[in-house]
Amino acid sequence: MKLLLWLLGIAGALYVLVCLMLYFQQEHLLFFPTRLPADYRFRFPGRWQERWITAPDGVKLNGLLFRAEGPRRGLVFYLHGNGGALDGWGDVAPLYTALGYDVFLLDYRGYGKSPGRIGSEAQLKADVEAAYRQLTADYPEQQTVVLGYSLGTGLAAWLAARHQPRLLVLQAPYYSMQDMARSHYPWVPGFLVRYPLRTYEVLPRVQAPVLLFHGTADEVIYPASSAKLRALLPASARLVELPGAGHNGMTDNPQYQRTIRAVLGAD
Repeated sequence: MKLLLWLLGIAGALYVLVCLMLYFQQEHLLFFPTRLPADYRFRFPGRWQERWITAPDGVKLNGLLFRAEGPRRGLVFYLHGNGGALDGWGDVAPLYTALGYDVFLLDYRGYGKSPGRIGSEAQLKADVEAAYRQLTADYPEQQTVVLGYSLGTGLAAWLAARHQPRLLVLQAPYYSMQDMARSHYPWVPGFLVRYPLRTYEVLPRVQAPVLLFHGTADEVIYPASSAKLRALLPASARLVELPGAGHNGMTDNPQYQRTIRAVLGAD
């Protein structure tokens, strides 16, 4: 009996230790940025320019603004996923610029040429809000499409709930990060998640039309996440399932491209 109690005590102590590590090292588990030197020169075809966003605390965040190929219909405000930087994410722009939309992409803190590091959900949201407000000085909201991919979907939904964009597009959205943690680490208590990003709370407050996409073979964010979110929305919202598609490369998916061209090209 003493041996059993001793083993249970050791197991309990290890569990607490692992939970503490997960709590305090959460940024390393959630964010996988590629850092770029300050003098890095982007190389993309077409017309584009760097834009610098002043965050509420004065930090200058790096962004790219790609220009439409023909007459401009509006702006796609794109919030990317949790890995890489704008040197790779900029490749998504041509699909939308060919449809007449300028495209703005923001590198979060610690990503690409943006300095610092992400320290809280509130800080991350404040940075995104600052970028959106700066861009709406040049682009009317009624011509702005807010688009989020993976990590960016929770931020995009939060932003769209606070403003009045023309359309919200979510690529591989999650119900919440707490829900994601339960799906991957069911033994981790939800209160340890310091970036809950509760998409399910903010999405029903979005007044703009909502278009969701999810690959049926998504190995990172389980596909039923989108189905649960769709159930919270009015009948006008649309969920497009991409058969056999995984988590990455959605912009290159033929069905995604056909759908987005039909929606944005019909404006």
